[in-house]
Amino acid sequence: MSPSWDIAVRERAELGEGPTWDPVTGRLIWVDILSARVHTYDPSTGRRTVMATGQHVGAAKPRAGGGLVVNLRDGVGLYTADGAFSWLVTDPVPGRRGNDAAVAPDGALWAGTMRYDEAAGGGTLSRVAPDGTVARMPVAVTVSNGTGWSPDGRLMYYVDTPTRRIDVFDVEGARIHGRRPFVTVPPGQGWPDGLTVDAEGCVWVAFWEGAAIRRYTPGGRQDRVVELPVRRPTACAFGGPGLRDLYISTARTGLAAPHPLSGSLLVLPDAGRGLPGTPFAG
Repeated sequence: MSPSWDIAVRERAELGEGPTWDPVTGRLIWVDILSARVHTYDPSTGRRTVMATGQHVGAAKPRAGGGLVVNLRDGVGLYTADGAFSWLVTDPVPGRRGNDAAVAPDGALWAGTMRYDEAAGGGTLSRVAPDGTVARMPVAVTVSNGTGWSPDGRLMYYVDTPTRRIDVFDVEGARIHGRRPFVTVPPGQGWPDGLTVDAEGCVWVAFWEGAAIRRYTPGGRQDRVVELPVRRPTACAFGGPGLRDLYISTARTGLAAPHPLSGSLLVLPDAGRGLPGTPFAG
């Protein structure tokens, strides 16, 4: 099934990523990693904002007290609601940058990294507590990407893109264990990238070079496919009234002849029902 999609924001983002709904402001937050920009979009008014970060920015998520937590090239930073910046964690490694990130139900940030050259094993996955304490997970990572939790918080879904898998971990407090394949992607479907989990516990995954969003039941069975005009969708998230609209970020980087909508923010109206997000508690 390929329901009708629409254009939320017509844009030429090099590497659009990480759509996230902020229920306090009623805005969607997303980033253009390679242009070092954080975008916001208010679907009720059409109003947009764009903020430069000064470094490549892999993700931006709302904070409980207002402002944003951002996964940058050299670590994790904080913006106040009025735009003042400070570092929470600095960990610069030449040739490496922050990539996708997600806030867990307990308010901690799970932040991933990758090497610019995508060297095998060059990425990391870390839990960043609200006070800045970092716990690096002892898992093999190359390109850390989509991360999300089951409705009961007992499972964490995770994508390391070059594995061509969506994996799942068991969650115990601040720990994860028992990594195992949830879905192994067949050849020809592209590469799994960002993901979101809906209120039914189904996992929606964007497929880089796959021109589609695919939904999987909690048992790992594909039950929906949303075909898109762009080759490189990167991530998806529910937002809008009742968390019923699925927003999709896209990229144009590396394409010799990108589709005119590559880099835009797309939306699938009334796609389902998302889970309420948790703001970063720091």
